[in-house]
Amino acid sequence: MRQVNNIFPSFLVIVSTVVFWELAVGFWDIPHGILPAPSQIMGEAVRLRSVLLGHALTTLTEALAGLILAIFVGGVVGALISSFGFIRRAFLPILVITQNIPMMVLAPLIVVWFGFGIQPKIGIVTLVCFFPIAVNTADALMRSDQELLELLKSMGATRWQLMRLVRIPEALPAFFSGLQIAATYAILGAVFSEFAGGTSGLWLFIGRSQRAYRTDQMFVAVVLIALLSICLFLLVRWLARIAMPWHISESQMYSDE
Repeated sequence: MRQVNNIFPSFLVIVSTVVFWELAVGFWDIPHGILPAPSQIMGEAVRLRSVLLGHALTTLTEALAGLILAIFVGGVVGALISSFGFIRRAFLPILVITQNIPMMVLAPLIVVWFGFGIQPKIGIVTLVCFFPIAVNTADALMRSDQELLELLKSMGATRWQLMRLVRIPEALPAFFSGLQIAATYAILGAVFSEFAGGTSGLWLFIGRSQRAYRTDQMFVAVVLIALLSICLFLLVRWLARIAMPWHISESQMYSDE
């Protein structure tokens, strides 16, 4: 029941917006080339479902592969940054600087260096998703309970035991928070990567629709990108519930209060 209450306001806003949109297009007789009605967009999505499925699978594959790689690289880098002061001072400023370089600028260069296959696209998604995972993980690991760490050290715990028993469990909430942010970026990063070239993907579909002045098809692609991003976000939320049942229980307890 709590989940329904949380979702219902957003659902109501979306439905109201779609209904108003549909009525406004008909009432003001807005040309479909400028703003198609939701019913027209839905009809176009049904008509092109097989074509859209192929493009969506390409984009989703790039996003998932890049996100998985970013989880591994970001987790390792975050652990290194939190454990070694020299690495933190040397590389953390560089990571921050690289995030200010637009990915639209890097994408063509990466494609020139590594070709037009799926590998450079996965690399671009990894770069997009890597930063929030690495920074959140490093920050959480550095904020571990120092008193508990000192207690375990006095009992002869090794560095790995401290990491496994204290640092990693305490860092999981922040890690999954960064992963949720990265998941919302993953589809967007995959679409950006397709800007530099490719034979399939949602960006290619958008480009073809734009050249044909098919605004309705462009809206279909935009809605599909949003839905894929939401699905990845919800997948990460589900994984977080599995990995941290104690954290979810505490959150629900405090929300009930």
